[in-house]
Amino acid sequence: MPILKEEVNEFPHDLLSECTPNEVQQWHVVYTRSRHEKSLARHLFCNSMAFYLPLVLKEQFHRGRRIQSLLPVFSNYLFYFGDRPWDVSALAPYCVSRILPVEDQVELNSELRTIHSLLAARKPMTIESRLEAGLKVRIKSGVLCGLEGTIINRKSGCRLLVAVNYLQQGVSIEIDDFMVERI
Repeated sequence: MPILKEEVNEFPHDLLSECTPNEVQQWHVVYTRSRHEKSLARHLFCNSMAFYLPLVLKEQFHRGRRIQSLLPVFSNYLFYFGDRPWDVSALAPYCVSRILPVEDQVELNSELRTIHSLLAARKPMTIESRLEAGLKVRIKSGVLCGLEGTIINRKSGCRLLVAVNYLQQGVSIEIDDFMVERI
């Protein structure tokens, strides 16, 4: 059990399945001050502003005790969906460092949906901070059927990397080669 109870990390709860970017409503990447992602998410939730903060459960041992924490997948980043990004800065100026514009709305929307699907599957994953060149694949069976990513090799074996290219970061899960097909 985490030290703190799980908080809302997506508002509204169907944001990624129902909302698509258009001329008015778009994704904005909010670069927060260090360790202020959850605080900003709380402010946005209390003010009914649409956002997505992907969180992953991390287990650590401290003084012989097992401690679980919910950590942001992308440190210092939160994804805001709306028409007035400056409202985020005005709402919590001590949380926001800057707001980054997103050129390719469709690509970011697709990548966020994929990350959301991976997190919902509750499979063990590793946060990847730099992208590596590799083979583009799609999972062809199982719970994660249809997800696309890049194969990377680690000492422990093959992993599927799902990345948010805009941030040059992503997550990976361990997979077997028979589970994927080349795109």
